[in-house]
Amino acid sequence: MDHRFQINLRGVIDLLSHHLYSSPDVYIRELLQNATDAIRARQHLEPGHEGSIRIELIEKQDGGPPTLLFSDDGIGLTEEEIHRFLATIGESSKREVLAERRGDFIGQFGIGLLSCFMVCDEVLVVTRSAQGGSPTMEWRGRHDGIYTVRPSGHPLERPGTQVFLVARPDAASLFTPQRVRELALHYGGLLPFPIHLTAGGYSGRINTEGAPWRRTYGSASERRAALLAYGRDVFGMTFIDCIPLKSEAGDVEGVAFVLPFSPHYNAKQKHRVYLKNMLLSESAENLLPEWAFFVKCVVNANDLRPTASRESFYENDTLTRARTALGQALRRYLVELAKDDPRALQGLIQLHALSMKALALDDDDFYRLIIGWLPFETSLGAMTLADYRQTSSQVRYVSSLDEFRQVSRVAAAQGLCVLNAAYVYDTDLLEKLPRVFQDAQVERFSASDLPQSFDELTLDEREAVFPLRKRAEEVLQPFGCGVVVKKFRPKEVPTLYSSDTGNAFRRDAERAREESDDLYASMLEGVVSGASGNEQPLLTFNFHNPVVRRLAAVTDPHLIKLSVEMLYVQALLLGHRPLNAREMLLLNQGLLGLIASRLEGGEEPPDRGGMH
Repeated sequence: MDHRFQINLRGVIDLLSHHLYSSPDVYIRELLQNATDAIRARQHLEPGHEGSIRIELIEKQDGGPPTLLFSDDGIGLTEEEIHRFLATIGESSKREVLAERRGDFIGQFGIGLLSCFMVCDEVLVVTRSAQGGSPTMEWRGRHDGIYTVRPSGHPLERPGTQVFLVARPDAASLFTPQRVRELALHYGGLLPFPIHLTAGGYSGRINTEGAPWRRTYGSASERRAALLAYGRDVFGMTFIDCIPLKSEAGDVEGVAFVLPFSPHYNAKQKHRVYLKNMLLSESAENLLPEWAFFVKCVVNANDLRPTASRESFYENDTLTRARTALGQALRRYLVELAKDDPRALQGLIQLHALSMKALALDDDDFYRLIIGWLPFETSLGAMTLADYRQTSSQVRYVSSLDEFRQVSRVAAAQGLCVLNAAYVYDTDLLEKLPRVFQDAQVERFSASDLPQSFDELTLDEREAVFPLRKRAEEVLQPFGCGVVVKKFRPKEVPTLYSSDTGNAFRRDAERAREESDDLYASMLEGVVSGASGNEQPLLTFNFHNPVVRRLAAVTDPHLIKLSVEMLYVQALLLGHRPLNAREMLLLNQGLLGLIASRLEGGEEPPDRGGMH
């Protein structure tokens, strides 16, 4: 035997209030939605019908709970429709026409009226159908699931519907004149039908302005100022700029506002969305692409499908195409900004740089759009990647700040432009470049690449520096460092220490081993022995430097040794490379040796043995 489900209405209402709807004040929205749909349904019968909605708050003289009267001059209901639609959960009066005219109505699920039971225990509906000579009927429903239907003792003069709600004590705060006005304007401010409110001594239409993006303005600047003022009123903040939004898919139109601060790109922005001019949600997250983290928007959609709670949109192909179109509108804004006001685009990117970089790594389309405009620090000054690529076919970069400090001055003097990719995401962004743009060439640069751009010495110059080079090789051989003499700029730099990544790692491992206890040092022994670079570290002497040229003429072996050791340590320090124990000893001995050499002409020099 088959059995029919039994519905516990109190349980359903609890489900609505705690899990489906965000708050009980949506009862105003549901009443506005039903009235709007009823007017549109009547317009199908009577195309010239304009329609209006009236809200009246009736406050009792004895201080009892106020009554809210909600009226519309829509299509109304017959007695059969009352039993079918008002007393059957999930049955919508729009369902029969949804297949052919889905875009005409907001409600689809047949549960809207139940939201009224979140604020009152009884709902009275007085209605007269516009179809035929139907009498005025009265439906009275209780929150326990009991309802009655009978002809009304107070017939309506014209077709339409009246809904009476008596506030429950715990919901009285939602029935004050100010709160009713706020909620009606909040949810129905963009509705095309006039909403007349009578409450607390006020009587008049409350939705007079409509959507600001549909108004006519005297100039583009006036339009921009009005939209920014609207954004400030809606979201309570001053935005940088506004962007028109439009999509044929879903029939979406509105405006996006550029945030004045940089949110985390993973933080989803919550947008205000309207469905057929009725506020759907102030926290919709799925309307814009994920990369549109730098804007908040207000839009109206006429042909997107709402979820059951009507607080978001249902994910389908139409929403996907609308999201793509709105993303294209944001891209056009960025492209036009790049063409018409590059300084404004630079300011926008600077404000949202970290988030834009992070998103560019995840989104190839956004990467293509933004990568050329991202600013980078280079050896020749700050510039965008697009500017860099116009001057050089190959992108050279270093991935650590210390390495950039070491090479930037010398590279700049040679006319080499090297990018500093030491900041968050920069290295990954540059290494992604050839994967997205096939003509791009990217290489990691290091101090070991600099000597290749230096000028070679003449034959006479080589002969002049040969003794210095020979002696320097002997002095630095214990440190595993080679020696070369070249000419480079700036001439104020006497030497340049360079090594590849493998040798740099080996130095760090050796220093860590020296500073560790026996156990940890033994663990690092294998790391040190296994770490090696492709090339020997190199100390390049600059023949343009006056000190180097004078040193080449020195014949005292001890003075040459001391000078080479000090120039070696200085090059390490200028390259921001920490000194190991032997190099620190070298520095101490060198400083004392230089002091001693200056004192030898006057006072008796101290015992050299005591200097060690």
